[in-house]
Amino acid sequence: MPHRHISAGSFHVGPVQPVTLEAYLGTCVGVALFDPEARIGGLAHFLLPEPVSTDGALHPEKYAASGMPLFLAALYQAGARPATLSATLAGGALIGPVDDMDLSLDIGGRTAETAERILRAEGIRIERVETGGFFACCLRLDLQNGSCRIEPSGADRLNATRPALLPAEGEIDSAAERLQPVPQAALKIMRLIDEEEYDTRVLSAELRRDQVLSARTLQLANSVMFASRNRIESVDHALMFLGVNLFMKFVVTAADEAFYAQSESGYSLVRGGLYHHATGTALVAERLAALTRTAKAGQAYTAGLLHDIGKVVLDQFVAGAAPLFYRQLIEDKIQDFTRAEQAVFGTTHSEVGHRLAQRWSFPHSLAEVIRCHHCPERADAHVELNHVVFLANLIMARFHSGLELESQDGGRLAPRLEAIGLTLERLPAIIDSIPLAVFEPAPAAALTG
Repeated sequence: MPHRHISAGSFHVGPVQPVTLEAYLGTCVGVALFDPEARIGGLAHFLLPEPVSTDGALHPEKYAASGMPLFLAALYQAGARPATLSATLAGGALIGPVDDMDLSLDIGGRTAETAERILRAEGIRIERVETGGFFACCLRLDLQNGSCRIEPSGADRLNATRPALLPAEGEIDSAAERLQPVPQAALKIMRLIDEEEYDTRVLSAELRRDQVLSARTLQLANSVMFASRNRIESVDHALMFLGVNLFMKFVVTAADEAFYAQSESGYSLVRGGLYHHATGTALVAERLAALTRTAKAGQAYTAGLLHDIGKVVLDQFVAGAAPLFYRQLIEDKIQDFTRAEQAVFGTTHSEVGHRLAQRWSFPHSLAEVIRCHHCPERADAHVELNHVVFLANLIMARFHSGLELESQDGGRLAPRLEAIGLTLERLPAIIDSIPLAVFEPAPAAALTG
């Protein structure tokens, strides 16, 4: 049966048909509704409880307060009635664990409460509510019969009864040595971004040395700039049309896409999950850096792209060890994936990625982010950049979940926000300011946003 993904800030309503609607939910809240008499159903995916700024009027579907009435109106227009509708709610995980002082940040809980209040006011029967907790889930509505399922993200990929297949000694190092590295042209451009040396002649000359990367960059640029009538035909045309900053983003993004393509189905829960998460984290990190002025925006973007490169090495071993990870994350309630990695492999994707960064002579700022993006206060340098990427990674994990097997400890969030001049109270507005395209299945579409 075909599946239709409902991304954050959207909903879908349709008649009985052999289609499964699904929404991957972390802190976001999903609401599934079905009317067996009218043979109509739908699924909504809400990002926040209510608008935080005046921009909320542009995308009312993002919020439970304004999106639920629109969702219900679409169902009523299609023939559904409150008396015969039934509802299932899921998601609303905490950004946590949280301290007592952080409880006011229960974004997901407030989103769920808002949606539930509207449903009860409409007289709609609520059959099932599974909200809260610390882990992402997937809400599925079978439009053929109205049945709903709520499962931990990735449960369909994990067989908890199958014995774990763990790598033998030395296999992880051998896997790292076999890995196709980031192209030299991309590495040089990354260093230029880090040093803010934007000589267009140097940029174009470096990229021309790698015909494959040049072609990938132009292909990506044309796919994202689809609204333009001017097709980008050459490196020089790209530099002139895009400008230096956007051009360099396309180059490192194209190189990153090829690098992450070496992973298969270990961490990823959807095709290209690692790359999509990396791209989204890069875009959010860039936005946070510009907002807080604690890091260079281009540097933050590149750091966000590369923070999880160690997962490409461990990816081939995760599939075999998946049952053990599943038990530790879900049953044993381990709230940071790196602890599960350490227990299973004796190392983490952060440590493996850091070794790759050193071997390939990454700028020190990027190597530190790769090493410390789960624990930014441990960084020896570039501490603010580490906190920017930590927060971007957390936002993506909580509000764009379901891309990969991941769990990130968001504890001590208040001091980590303070490290880049933010407060808990500002976090909803920051999340609200992120372009919705970042939360689409392919966040690269938001590159120009």
